[in-house]
Amino acid sequence: MKFGVFYELQLPRPWTATSEADLFNDALDQFELADRLGYDHAWVVEHHFLEEYSHSSAPEVFLGAASQRTKNIRLGHGVIQLTTNQPQRVAEKVSTLDLLSRGRVEMGFGEAAGPAELHPFGVRVRDKRDRWEEAVRAIMPMFTREDWEFHGQYYDFPARNVLPKPMQRPHPPVWVACSNIQTIAKAGEWGMGALGFSFVSPEAAQAWVHRYYNTLLHRPGRLGDYQANPNIAIVNGFMCAPTDREAEELAAGWTFFIFALGYYGRKGIDAPGKSDLWGEYQAWRQTDKAKEALRNGLIGSPETIRRKLRQFADAHVDQVILLNQAGKTTHKAICDSLELFAAEVMPEFHAMEPAHQAWKQEVLAGRTVLEELSTEGYDIYAHQNSDIVRLTPEQLKAMMAAKEAARAAG
Repeated sequence: MKFGVFYELQLPRPWTATSEADLFNDALDQFELADRLGYDHAWVVEHHFLEEYSHSSAPEVFLGAASQRTKNIRLGHGVIQLTTNQPQRVAEKVSTLDLLSRGRVEMGFGEAAGPAELHPFGVRVRDKRDRWEEAVRAIMPMFTREDWEFHGQYYDFPARNVLPKPMQRPHPPVWVACSNIQTIAKAGEWGMGALGFSFVSPEAAQAWVHRYYNTLLHRPGRLGDYQANPNIAIVNGFMCAPTDREAEELAAGWTFFIFALGYYGRKGIDAPGKSDLWGEYQAWRQTDKAKEALRNGLIGSPETIRRKLRQFADAHVDQVILLNQAGKTTHKAICDSLELFAAEVMPEFHAMEPAHQAWKQEVLAGRTVLEELSTEGYDIYAHQNSDIVRLTPEQLKAMMAAKEAARAAG
């Protein structure tokens, strides 16, 4: 099993004149530490306008800086919003980062969250999946073709040689955000790595891993001629400390992450520059939902975390991505947690990687056949509740059509 770290670049209020600069520079120090400790991946999101929840609107700039302070860790776009970026600019930025990092880029693609992010870019929420698929078709040939042109519904440009080309050939590994758990099956269909969240149980993990690989192998539907990336990665709230109690006391950032995600899902942006998520979070953090979130995360002593990770290893999850840059978790707490985990937990699971890769090769070659397990009933991630369950593209379109019909009826 491989391990990554995950960064929303969260910054709860109140802020000072140096808050954002301190946040970015501390995060770069943490990337450098993770690289020295032997972590495999470092993932950075792209979000726009989501105060306190994410100040990571230019991940390519941040990752460019990280590329010069690290040597081995792979640098992941987790993810690039294809709906708010021009396809040719995506290809240019990814390739430049791949050259600067000497071939260490992982390329995750996503749709963006909702109207709070999309509307300022002139994009309708109901169109985001269609735009995303068309953007993938437009982008991928840019990494290899020297005279590529594209004419679609949303994007249109004449023949050009998009420069530079990436170091990794034919292109960096491609992933897709799976905010809705059903997208894991689509990731398999598309031949992309699945970037999701932690499953509710070992049975759910196994069912979704089986569905992913069976879809990838037997029901393919790629969006173009690109290299498949058969991988499943899951994001978990994380805090490793000498005792479970100490870890839970330090892990409030994970519950703020969940609260803020739900807040923007429910309210959007109702008061730019005036909202106070941290203040509103104080009551929610005492709820049963917040306490359950702490139990579901990778939060505890090394032995507690080892026990939970073995369940994911048994289900053949490829990568566990650890999220502890959240809320007001301090720089020291993040670094101490990364160091303790690397010393006492990570070696056991890194040692499993050769056996896991051998299992995967048998599956991909068809010599090991995975049972078709039902994913019915496993329709949310471990951190989710009714506030933040995502709609499918079809459900979203139907909801928007119903709203328009209601307005037309007066």
